[in-house]
Order: sequence, then C-alpha cells, then structure tokens
Amino acid sequence: MTEDILTVKKRIVIKIGSTLLVNSHYCLKLAWLKSLTADIASLIQLGKQVIVVSSGSIALGRAKLHFKDKPLQLPEKQAAAAVGQIELARAYERLFADQGILAAQVLLTLRDSEDRRSYLNAKNTLNTLLELSVVPIINENDTVSTAEIRYGDNDRLAARVAQMVEADCLVLLSDIDGLYTANPNTCADAKFIPIVEKVDAKIEKMAGESHTNVGSGGMKTKISAAKIATACGAEMIICDGKQCGPIIALRKGGVCTIFKAQTTPQKARKGWIAHHLNPAGSLVIDQGAEKALCNGKSLLAVGVKQVLGLFLKGDVLNIQNEAGQPIATGVSSYSAEELTKIKGLHGREIEAILNYCSGQPVIHRNNLVLIKDKQDGK
Repeated sequence: MTEDILTVKKRIVIKIGSTLLVNSHYCLKLAWLKSLTADIASLIQLGKQVIVVSSGSIALGRAKLHFKDKPLQLPEKQAAAAVGQIELARAYERLFADQGILAAQVLLTLRDSEDRRSYLNAKNTLNTLLELSVVPIINENDTVSTAEIRYGDNDRLAARVAQMVEADCLVLLSDIDGLYTANPNTCADAKFIPIVEKVDAKIEKMAGESHTNVGSGGMKTKISAAKIATACGAEMIICDGKQCGPIIALRKGGVCTIFKAQTTPQKARKGWIAHHLNPAGSLVIDQGAEKALCNGKSLLAVGVKQVLGLFLKGDVLNIQNEAGQPIATGVSSYSAEELTKIKGLHGREIEAILNYCSGQPVIHRNNLVLIKDKQDGK
C-alpha cells in the first residue's frame, strides 16, 4: 500500500462532477454520495478541514422539469438549477447528518471572486464555517449567473475557492483517473502522467473537452484549474471518483495525477501583498508598534498614530514609522473611518467605540510583509 497522500494536508477542497452524482436518467446516485460523506467524515476525524464544491443542480432539475432530452438555453438552465439545488442540498444535509456533521450551502458567482467586498465576505464566511467544524457545500449560483459572468464549470470554481480559503490541496473527483498524453478513449498510445511538476504549454495541449450531456467540464477545464490552484499554493489531484468510497481509495494508493504546488498558500498570499502596486492608504505607527512588527507580531490599534487616505476593510496599506520611513505592507482589518475612531486605543475600548467586538488586530501578522523581507525576496 502506498502512502496516504492526504496525510499532511490540512485544508482540502473536494470537487465533485455531475456525472459522478447524477446518473443518465438525471437521478441522484445516493449510494455513491453516502460513501463520499463517510469518506469526508473520516478526513474530519483526522483533523482535516474540508470544503465540497459540487455540481449536479442543473442535472437534477432537468428530470423534475422534464428537460431530459433537449439542449437547454440559459434561462432553462437557471430554472433547472433552482429546482435541482433544493434536492441536492437536502441530500447533503441528510447524509452528513448521518455522520454527525453539519453541512452548509454556499452559492457563488464569478463576481464573488473578483469584487473585493464579495470576496472578503465569502472568504470570512467559509473560514468561520470551517472553524465551527461545518462542511461548506459550494456550487455556482446558476440561478442568477449569466453567460457573461459564469465560471462555466466547477473545476475552475473549485480552484478559485481553494485560492480564497488558502487550501493546501484540491481534489478533483472525475470520471477519469488522471491526465494522459492523449484521450485514452480514442488513442491506444495514450500514456498516463502520474506527476505534473508545472503546467506548461505541453501539458495544456494534452487537454480535451467534455462530451457528456450531464457534465460541463473536461480535461481542459481541469488544466485551467491546476494553473490557478498550484499558483496559489495548493497541490491538485485528479482521480477516478466513479467507485464508492473514492477518497478512501485515493488514500489507499489509488491511481491519480498530482499537480505539484508552485509555492505555499502563505507565501502566495505574502507575495500578493508584497507586490501590490497601488496601496489604498497608509498608517503611521509608533516605536512600540514598529518593534512589535519587526518581532513578528500583529499591528494593534494602540500603536497607530495616524490614518492616511480613504480605504475599506480588506485594502492593502503602507505602514510607516513616525519619521516617514516605510516599515511594511499589509491588509487592513478595518476601514479608514473605523481606524480613525480607534487609533491609539486598547482592545476593551474599541468595542465601546465601534459598538461591536471585532477581536481583530488592525493588520494580522499573516497579512503583513516587512519591507526588509520584501527586499530579501521572502
């Protein structure tokens, strides 16, 4: 038996395609889904945090709306998604409850990953759910998406989710066991590729499209997902999900293709902060705060002397000392309006001013890069 490749992973996103969940008659494969929820429960018992990105709502809605034997226009897809999502959510809720696990439904659109406020709200919601040991079940919000703003497939959606929550592993459960040099269904000479060190032009040329009525993805979308996931520090795995207990099979050495991460989630985030070209504002801090930052601490409101610029929560800020020297760059947990009110104050005083208890430092150390580290390339 080979080593369990998920042993060292902490936060795992699992993407499930429609063809695995829904049969050719557009009915849910309950036995398969039951085995998957048991697999996920076993991961959670090991201390892993798991997010599920699930297709299937449109396919399930087809049957109920008698759309089985026709191509769907966008409004019909949206109607099918609205009907099918209820059945899908109920199934997940019931089967996870059987494992003693609470599940939550989260619907996302492409705009949610590109609009800064929506991105932060989604990120904070998912992180809170994970901290509460809840399994988020994510699907693209097909009922409101349009042809212009849709992800178009849940492979790329899963990669964006992995990026959003800084996951260290993305597992794509598929109807194929990994990447081949050509389509193994049509090319007898196709060779299996167990490990991809980096997605380059040669790897991209190996991808093909999906040709099923149930699913919308294909190897092309999986390669696109790999580029997103590996660049943000997540290792991506494609494996055969058709059998019951697909995650257990993977952990026991099942055949798969592993796309190696190009960095770590932490380094990817720090790199984004360090190279942000247009900070929205600046903070002037006192000597005590400067010393704390240089010792790896977070920036607290009590150390902020001055707030410069108009910015919102989640914006990138420059941090400088009282002599005007740049110290660091970081992501603010507060807006300029809020920081102006609480600068120089201790934690217990902040709640009285803002009328809510944030519990957040002004800039957490995980969201901060010192100038000296930026210059050293760390």
